[in-house]
Amino acid sequence: MIDTSAWDWDPGTRTIAEFSRCDSEIEWREESQASPDGEKVAAVVKTGEMEFGICINETVLEARHERIWYPRYAPDGRFVAIAADDGEYTLSVDGEAYEDYYGFIWETRFSEDGSVIASALQDSMTYGMLVDGTPWETLYGNANNFTLSPKGNASAAAVQTVAMGQAEIYKFQEGAFSVAVDGKAWDRNFVNVWTPVFNEEGTSVAAQVRTSLYDYTIAVDGTPWTQEFASVWEPCFKPGSSSVYAPVKVDGKWGMAGDGRLKWAAEFVQLWQPQFSSDGKTLAAICAPEFGRWTVAVNGAAWQITFGDMVADLRVSDNGQTVAALGKEDEKWAVMVNGTAWAGRYDMAWQPVISAGGAHVGTTVEQDGKYLVLVDGKSYAQTFDMAWDPTFNDDGTKVLIRGIVDGKFVRIVELVTNITG
Repeated sequence: MIDTSAWDWDPGTRTIAEFSRCDSEIEWREESQASPDGEKVAAVVKTGEMEFGICINETVLEARHERIWYPRYAPDGRFVAIAADDGEYTLSVDGEAYEDYYGFIWETRFSEDGSVIASALQDSMTYGMLVDGTPWETLYGNANNFTLSPKGNASAAAVQTVAMGQAEIYKFQEGAFSVAVDGKAWDRNFVNVWTPVFNEEGTSVAAQVRTSLYDYTIAVDGTPWTQEFASVWEPCFKPGSSSVYAPVKVDGKWGMAGDGRLKWAAEFVQLWQPQFSSDGKTLAAICAPEFGRWTVAVNGAAWQITFGDMVADLRVSDNGQTVAALGKEDEKWAVMVNGTAWAGRYDMAWQPVISAGGAHVGTTVEQDGKYLVLVDGKSYAQTFDMAWDPTFNDDGTKVLIRGIVDGKFVRIVELVTNITG
């Protein structure tokens, strides 16, 4: 979790940067990125022929590269991007590039507090992960589904451990894939492996596996469940325990299994993306209770409201009292909280944010080319040319809003009651 206690929570509006002040130094500016605390705004800028740099607030940093892309702010406020020079790639952190370059880098990932930075890595046509500038000791001929543990103390990916020629189908059927943790593969291979996930401590990994051409299950630290299923989806660990839960397909319908045994009846047309509350007492997942209709199920019970296009961006409060998600119907987005949709329908919406204790829900939406910040279904009075996710302070009484208006990046702290009434 990001510690926001040291942020400036004094109510009011501050202009952090006026983009026009660095226009004389650049040819163009790419999409802006806002720091979590709203004190910085950054973007990749073109400074010359085959020359790119980084502008933070109103200052273009000195470093130049042939190309810079995939810019992101880490949770701790560091600005991270992928940089390329002479056909090789590295990571740039606050404008300082790592010393070593590689064949390719992609999918930058952060620990929850931002202290650890990782990415997918290809070097000499072998694949693995780069963690704080250090590559895995063992790289593989094929790797994907890269992940970093919440605390950043471990990294993992699905890897191919057995080389196969074009006609060696039998090797695939015998099992040629596994999970590598910090570069070391599990002792057991599977026909396929997908979506490794860590527990909160970073000491255990679970993944979807295929044990034959027709059988699927979940493997935990290389050991598969004894029960097999027609299909499975991405697992999750139950907080405070070693138990692993995952959606599973039984007799043509989907249910939720815990440690291999059904916990929710297999009665859904589809079920995926399970998420626990921090106390482990509430488990929610996106589901289709009937064909073509989507909603959320909480502890096995589906909400009554459904959407025809999709439901996405599920979020569960730490205490499990509030569950929120987005629903899409007829190309318009709605925000759902505890089974009820807010009144508005929008051209676009982003994942809801829940205050500590679950009392308030905020999100950013787009309507007619303008961005709005919503709290509990009510819109902040000002619209923006661009806006980011709102952030609540520790007691949920204030909200931080980050947005762009008329070429200026502004940081706003507002009382929640001034928005909700």
